[in-house]
Amino acid sequence: MGPLSSPLLPNRSSLAAVRHDKNSPHFLSIFQLIVKLWSYQGAVLGACTLAFFATMAARLAISPVVPAIGDAFAVSNGAIGLALTGMWMAYAAAQFPSGLLADRYGERGIILVAVVGTAVTSGLLAVSPSYPVFLVSAVALGGVAGLHFSVATSLLTRTLPNTGSAIGLHTAGAPVAGVLIPLAAGSVGVWLGWRWAVALGGLVAAPSAVLFATVVQPTEPVRPEVSVWSRLRGRPLLELLARPPIALTAGLSVCGAFVWQATASFLPAFFIEHHGVAEPLAGALFSAYFGVQGLTQPLVGALSDRIGRYPAAAAAVAVGVVGYGVLVVGPGLWMIGGAVVCAGLAMGWGAALLPKFMDHLGDEERSAGFGLIRTAYMVLGAGGSVATGAAADLLGWGPAFLGLAVLLGGMLLVLLRAMQRARVGPGMPVSS
Repeated sequence: MGPLSSPLLPNRSSLAAVRHDKNSPHFLSIFQLIVKLWSYQGAVLGACTLAFFATMAARLAISPVVPAIGDAFAVSNGAIGLALTGMWMAYAAAQFPSGLLADRYGERGIILVAVVGTAVTSGLLAVSPSYPVFLVSAVALGGVAGLHFSVATSLLTRTLPNTGSAIGLHTAGAPVAGVLIPLAAGSVGVWLGWRWAVALGGLVAAPSAVLFATVVQPTEPVRPEVSVWSRLRGRPLLELLARPPIALTAGLSVCGAFVWQATASFLPAFFIEHHGVAEPLAGALFSAYFGVQGLTQPLVGALSDRIGRYPAAAAAVAVGVVGYGVLVVGPGLWMIGGAVVCAGLAMGWGAALLPKFMDHLGDEERSAGFGLIRTAYMVLGAGGSVATGAAADLLGWGPAFLGLAVLLGGMLLVLLRAMQRARVGPGMPVSS
């Protein structure tokens, strides 16, 4: 099916003129971006966000039916955990090569491979006849799903004039999936069995791929003459990561990803074991945590466009320091609910820091460069699950989650120091 085209939609040259108009004094707010959903820019944003939702939905549909999968294959929870670990590590590892492939072949084609591949591998998971097939399919799902985010971020940066707001809206696809899919997969698993629950990912990804192919025009690759393998040289990659603004932001992102991974892995268990909350209520609070992320990430991204990347990230992280502390010591359901809201808002840090990377990458670096950065900080941040689980085993859930609050506190201090060094107040944009 061909891409959407209309004389009412702006062409690529007019988009470029808007994007590079350095003298334009105004900033598009998040609400203006929503109004523009009927324009080509808005259509691309909507299609990318739905595609990201689909790639996340396919991964999240597995967790609610883990016990049923273990029973079906007669394997332990540890074996299913191995498959999930392989899936998330493959997702992280795919970020960098996705950017290289996009530079060579164009963003549109790579995103289509990601979404179509998500649909196919979700189907393979659902029909897996044995655990080894399930394991390989899970890793393959992580690999193809990982092709999407970095490339879509580059595409949005090329297409829309307001990067922070656009990335914030796009990133919100993940927490929205976190709200809807676990509840849906759990219900489908009870009614129809785990295979239909896992198949939800493919059922979401297939129409998302059709919509994306219909809406998004073909994109020109930025380095069509350069082979992917020729760019896999260690020194240039290390030099990119070592640039001071990128290195600092990457370090901050490692901390943020560490806390996000730990929270996504253990928040329900924390509620049950530390606060004695019933499992249904723990699940509802977990969905609320993702829901807050989905609602606040676009706002954090828009705020970063107005006051600067680091000030917006600092505001989100400061709320998180309070939230994670109250999660541990706060008595009563109302205090816990308020802490969940604060924790969800804090995990919107990415909507402020991810555009910071794009601010310091040239047009020819964005796809591959951002993919490299994502792989680096996500692989390091993935240790949050292991470290927090080990801390809970040794010290208990309270100290383990207080450790996350301390980590966010250190992240906040570094952000404040960076803002001070840049000699920029909290109400002014950071230029570095």
